[in-house]
Amino acid sequence: MRIEYNGHACFTIKTSLGTVVTDPFGEDIPYPVRELVGDIVTVSHDHFDHNAVKRVKGNPYVVRDQGEFTYKGIKIKGIKAAHDKNRGAQRGQITIFVIEAEGLKVCHLGDLGEMLNDTQLKAIGEIDILLVPVGGFYTIEPEEARTIIKDINPRIAIPMHYKTTYVKDWSIKPVDEFLKNISYPVKRIEDNKVEITPETLPKSTEVYLLKI
Repeated sequence: MRIEYNGHACFTIKTSLGTVVTDPFGEDIPYPVRELVGDIVTVSHDHFDHNAVKRVKGNPYVVRDQGEFTYKGIKIKGIKAAHDKNRGAQRGQITIFVIEAEGLKVCHLGDLGEMLNDTQLKAIGEIDILLVPVGGFYTIEPEEARTIIKDINPRIAIPMHYKTTYVKDWSIKPVDEFLKNISYPVKRIEDNKVEITPETLPKSTEVYLLKI
């Protein structure tokens, strides 16, 4: 499995069965414009910086909802959560996605804005790779992200949805705020992509920081 970080909450997950693109953003978001091609697109919520499905080439199958789906042998599970700490009263609901292929389970938390309860954690289950928002303001805060990593206990946690030089005027925090008090080893990948197999997973949780 190859995981490519396109910026914000958008990843391209390439497997031998097919390719999944998560939360594609529109071209008005000031990240470098990369060509997005996928068999499946997951959309955690219908905000402009997460739902630009038309950008993704390949006539993909689009998943937005709760439930369990299988397409081209890739298993997708959608789990309901809130975009804020008031059960969605401020920003609405989101869908967390668990993506399973090649013996690996990837969890994309989308714009999660609340701490996860036991029911949600049980539905998420055992996760190998966690894609977690860490910038706060619109999502969980950096310290909350650290707690959620502890609760889910993945083998790899990949930060997303944080301030960078491309979005320096946004109200979210830089990734350094999340890394400041981190208790896990941090592996800085000098690329926007990383290859992962069940055999190369670390024995315990590590943070992989992908370059944009």
